[in-house]
Formats: sequence, C-alpha cells, structure tokens
Amino acid sequence: MGNVTIITNAIGRFANAMRLYGEAFIRYRGLAAIDREEAIHNLDRAFEQNLESFHTLYDVSQGVFDFHAHPDTSLLIAIRNALHHRDHPLFHSLLQTIWLDGEPERLLGAEYLMARHRTTGGNPPPMMHLIKLEDIYSRLDPRRESVHINPMGKGNALSRFITLENGLAFERVWAKAKKDRYPTKQVYLDLLPIFNSAVSRVFAALDTAGVPFQGFDANAYKSTFIDELKTDLQHFDFFGLRMHALQIELGPKFTIQEASIRRGCTYEKVMEDE
Repeated sequence: MGNVTIITNAIGRFANAMRLYGEAFIRYRGLAAIDREEAIHNLDRAFEQNLESFHTLYDVSQGVFDFHAHPDTSLLIAIRNALHHRDHPLFHSLLQTIWLDGEPERLLGAEYLMARHRTTGGNPPPMMHLIKLEDIYSRLDPRRESVHINPMGKGNALSRFITLENGLAFERVWAKAKKDRYPTKQVYLDLLPIFNSAVSRVFAALDTAGVPFQGFDANAYKSTFIDELKTDLQHFDFFGLRMHALQIELGPKFTIQEASIRRGCTYEKVMEDE
C-alpha cells in the first residue's frame, strides 16, 4: 500500500486546505463589500488549493485507489492539471467572469444557467464554484478539436472523456440549456457537489484500507464526507442568475447563492416513479 504515513500526512494537508477554503467563503461577503477583486481572488485561489491538495493525495495513494476509474475524481484531477499548467484561458469562475473580466454592465439582461448535481445526504454545500461547462469540453473532448485540448494522453482521450461525460450526465445540462435557449457560453457547472462526491469516495476507500486519519481537521472531515455527504451524479438542480440592474448595483457581495432563482431539476420524474 506504500508508505501509510505519507498518505496520512497528505490527508491532513488536504483537510487543512478544505478548512481554509471554508474560512475564505465565510469572509467573502464582508470583504466583497470593500474590495471585490481581493474577495473573489481569495475564494478562487482557496478552491484551487483544494484541487492542488487533492492532487497531492492522488500522487501518494494511487496504489490504494484508482482515481481515473470514477468520473468525479477523474474530473478533479483533470481540472487541477489544467489549472496547474495554465496554458489556456479556461476555467475562470463565474465570479471572475461577471465582476473582474470587464464592466458588469456589459452583461445587463443576460441570464446564466447553473447546474449542480443533486445532494442526497446532508445539506447541499452552501458555497458554489462555477465554471463554464464548455471549458471542460474544450480541454478534454478531442471531438471539439480545440486549440486548448489537453496535450497529454491523446491515445485514450476520447473514450475517457465519454465515460466522464456519461458518468456526470452532462447531456442533461445541455438538454436543459437547449430547451430554455441559454447560449453555450452562459452554461455553468458547480464543481462543489462533484468535489464532495470525489472526496467522499476517496476517504471511504482510504478508511477501508486502514489508512489512519490524524489531527482535528482530518477526523472532522472524515466523518462529514463518509457519513453525511452523498451526491447523485446523474441528476441536477438548476438555477438561473439574471444580471439585472439591482444585481449589478449590489455587486458581488450579493452572492450568487442569494441571487439565484430555481430553474427546475432532472429528478422530478424519478421521485414520482418511486
């Protein structure tokens, strides 16, 4: 199984990164009222540090768990690698797109579709990290012939992406966008439920393998992710964010979570059948 102590230390660092991200989220609203750029960058960089620490855990525990065999863990590794190499303009958060990449008034009247996988255990995550769904295709789907495609692993890139696409039910998001006439560039995916699902899967596997979780952060997140956070990767809740005058006036301190409007889900029929 490799050096268990190394894996345990990686779990501890990862848990600490998750705590720091939570603290950045708590501070976000107050800071956004004073300095929107710092608030957004702090939150986005904290999430990216989560991905970096997750990748470190991947590096040292591949002998225990196959990260590429599951769509949630595989996607996190792919996005971390893309952000690490920075050879493209992809994966800006929706916060940055709206508030930092130009004057928000340019977006007046636009509405964004936001898809987040259904949470079935515990409460949905209070925070969102929203990336353009099209960016995932531009980086990972060789059918798009994008100039930003991942240059590594071209031999099995298509089969791997199709497995990921099906495993995360992306076609249901595209169907919703087409039905409600959202432009492709305004369709966003929330990574937090996918992140929670991936961490739950990895923590459960490491716990079953007998890897000890040491320290307050590691043990607190162990129980949360293994026992409470369950995600249905085949179904979505949809939300809309309309850029109206009041939203622009209030600015990013009026968070996406507060400003969004429910736009349906994909599991109503499933619940009726049950």
